[in-house]
Amino acid sequence: MSTWRDTERWARWVRGDDCPICRVVADADAVAELEACRVMMPEDAPMPGYVWLAVRRHVIELHELTEEEGAALMRDVRRVSRAVSAATGAVKLNWEIHGNTVPHLHVHLFPRYPGDPWEGRPIDPKSVTRPVYAAGELATLQARVAEALGRG
Repeated sequence: MSTWRDTERWARWVRGDDCPICRVVADADAVAELEACRVMMPEDAPMPGYVWLAVRRHVIELHELTEEEGAALMRDVRRVSRAVSAATGAVKLNWEIHGNTVPHLHVHLFPRYPGDPWEGRPIDPKSVTRPVYAAGELATLQARVAEALGRG
């Protein structure tokens, strides 16, 4: 069942009341703080190098951003794209913006690799049932992405 069907909760989240992404923006460790976003690399990633960018201000749709915020978001996306590409050696980077689970503008980055579980088709991150990182791998990759972002 989609989150939308709980109309009371959805309305609260749309207003920014108890928004799960606002909580992450406020509390979770980020790989980097950029102009408009915080860069997150969670341990429960669907693939190595997965990143999501949380827009710091509570907005739901791209058109709600000011011109400057929209430009800053695109600069952040481009910086993260370069950094993740350099840190992972991915052959392709897929980007997604949904907000249909939590109504807060955020961007997902899925690095693609030869032989990944979705080669030749769309990514289904919910199909991942095992950790993708061995002990220490995530911290190493986070450091490489953070270093690459520092240069960009």
